[in-house]
Amino acid sequence: MIRHLVLFKLNEGVERDDARVVEGGRVFAELGALIPEVADWECGWNVTDRPIAYDFAINSSVADADALTRYLEHPAHQAAVALWSQFATWVIADYPV
Repeated sequence: MIRHLVLFKLNEGVERDDARVVEGGRVFAELGALIPEVADWECGWNVTDRPIAYDFAINSSVADADALTRYLEHPAHQAAVALWSQFATWVIADYPV
């Protein structure tokens, strides 16, 4: 099993109530159910107010490296990445669990 962890930081001047951000949150809330390779999916907004905190997180898992590749290449994932790239940056960690 591989854990796929992504932390998003909204770009300077972008707020959570921005229509693109609202849509991005909705897209990610639904994404895990759209991609067969996803074994486990959680996502949500950060609830703390600390300068080092990121704004949004995805914590998911897939069976193996091949499933991770299929997830990353899936059209729904690619569409979500294109949307979020308009208003955020992110960091990723993929590790075995």
